[in-house]
Amino acid sequence: MTAELEPTKKSLVAVLQFTATADKARNLQQCGDLILAAKQLGAKMVFLPEGFDYVSETSEQSMQLSESLTGPTITAYRNMAKEHSLWLSLGGFHLKDEKEKRTHNSHILLNSSGDIVANYRKTHLFAVNIPGKVTLDENAFCIPGSAISLPVPTPFGKIALMCCYDLRFSELASILTRQGAEILTYPSAFTSTTGVAHWEILLRARAIENQCYVVAAAQCGSHNSKRTSFGHAMIVDPWGAVIANCLEESGVAVAEIDLEKLLQVRLNMPVQSHRRHDLYRLNAAPVALPDFTAETHNFGGHIISRNEIFYETRLTLALVNLKPIVPGHSLVIPKRCVQKFVDLTEEEVADLFHVVQKVEAMLEQRYQVNSSMLTIQDGVDAGQTVKHLHVHLVPRRPNDFAKDEVYRELDRHDKDNRKARLPEDMAAEAREYRKLMYGDALHWTFDC
Repeated sequence: MTAELEPTKKSLVAVLQFTATADKARNLQQCGDLILAAKQLGAKMVFLPEGFDYVSETSEQSMQLSESLTGPTITAYRNMAKEHSLWLSLGGFHLKDEKEKRTHNSHILLNSSGDIVANYRKTHLFAVNIPGKVTLDENAFCIPGSAISLPVPTPFGKIALMCCYDLRFSELASILTRQGAEILTYPSAFTSTTGVAHWEILLRARAIENQCYVVAAAQCGSHNSKRTSFGHAMIVDPWGAVIANCLEESGVAVAEIDLEKLLQVRLNMPVQSHRRHDLYRLNAAPVALPDFTAETHNFGGHIISRNEIFYETRLTLALVNLKPIVPGHSLVIPKRCVQKFVDLTEEEVADLFHVVQKVEAMLEQRYQVNSSMLTIQDGVDAGQTVKHLHVHLVPRRPNDFAKDEVYRELDRHDKDNRKARLPEDMAAEAREYRKLMYGDALHWTFDC
């Protein structure tokens, strides 16, 4: 962790609440005024609600109003963060996708220099039909995200990015807490109907069960003739106490993030260490490459570039092969360098084969086959040459090898004199596979 990101023990942060409309200029002005007010109250970071850029009346209007990350709205907030030397959580930006004619609901994190340091795309999309009260289907105008952003180190603690409806899925918060989160964020535009019944209860529950601070910026009031939001933006401490609340009006509320208090709560009641991993486990989620992946990884003494990686979880990597015996021949490895299968922990075993299953499905679809060979050469006498456990995934086609010849071919594939592939060819293949694994929500680029 760099010096400027070393968290202080106590930090003042602000949660913002207002009523967005389809008037983007007016929304920007209101948020700018509230951010300035938060700074004057001493806040070092300000959290904005979902739909801070606009709330539209139709899906067609939403597409017309949406922008790219280099458009005027995000540019204005980047300048604002730099001018005020504030970190900003931009809770739900309508990121344009011309191909899909829908938007990505993106939670963007800016540092005090105005740099984009994280971009989480909302994974759970709200769809409800309560007759006579509220009907809304976010799928009509939004594309679901396909990856979880790992907690982001900041001067205020490690921040987990989520958005609104994600609040109802406790597994997501638990996964992020296990990955180090200290502050869970739920920028929202909760409907009045669901807000009255569930908003505070769910926020306090997520804080209590994960022993984290919860920061939930919110929309409030009537946006248009079709939509009204509940408000009550709040900050909850790790014991479940509401320590800041905006109630129903536009405004700002501030509270102190006290990491010593958080640590004490966790020491007094070490909930996380009481999980029964022998009975259940939290599935490791795909990492939003390349935001947090290392530039290189050690594969049994061989250095592999992140350009060769096409899927990643907290424990596992999937990568293209230097000398494939057939097109699509790929590898899945544990991140931790172990030589033998018996050296893996139970969690590593489960995650390794969870990734194998996902990669196999992708490769069979990509190469239009319905069979695969999954092989582990578990030890030197089994043909292992790289002393790092790895699973070979080989798409199989009718009559592609003579009987048992595939095993001899696999045994000598990295021992013979076949020419290794060029790095740019491997990077190109990995890019294709990343697209297939993560879908159209893919929003990063790699250097070749």
